[in-house]
Amino acid sequence: QVQLVESGGGLVQPGGSLRLSCTASVSLFSFNTLAWYRQAPGNQRELVASRLRYGSPRYADSVTGRFTISRDNAANTLNLQMNSLKPEDTAVYYCNAVDSRGISQWGQGTQVTVSS
Repeated sequence: QVQLVESGGGLVQPGGSLRLSCTASVSLFSFNTLAWYRQAPGNQRELVASRLRYGSPRYADSVTGRFTISRDNAANTLNLQMNSLKPEDTAVYYCNAVDSRGISQWGQGTQVTVSS
């Protein structure tokens, strides 16, 4: 059973930064797609950033230029660096990984709250 464990969420003031991490119980090379999603209260879960095994990262328009997705293969960890945070970034952030069979795995989520 693959496990994805997120960390790094918390409370931050507008304009601040947070770094989220997602550590997998298996090698990141086990997955074709790695991504971060978020879900705010009353909203649907939305894609924030993604990385295919090969190719450039992709970002939602709302976070382009502020968020950076990266991977540390040696540590089996997917990161999301979030800068210039806004109140509308407040949500539960989820790590997602899809393998070559199309099976999708989710982490438990980590809360990010942007408020003064």
